Amino acid sequence: MCTPVFIAALFIIARTWKQPRCPSEDEWIRKLWYISTMEYYSAIKKNAFESVLMRWMKLEPIIQSEVSQKEEHQYSLLTHMYGI
Repeated sequence: MCTPVFIAALFIIARTWKQPRCPSEDEWIRKLWYISTMEYYSAIKKNAFESVLMRWMKLEPIIQSEVSQKEEHQYSLLTHMYGI
């Protein structure tokens, strides 16, 4: 049987529980950039950076295009809002 204190504790936990949410596109890009940067510097330290460098070269334009698309979108919103 559940004691009243246990039930109260479960109620408090359930009330304050935060549902996991999907990270935004920016968060994904930042995390991916961070992981890639750490892999790159780790490979340089181990003097085995050829494979990481190839992945980095493929990944960098994708991340930069995603970031620049977002900045272009923000700039276009500003031009529409303020008539710049």
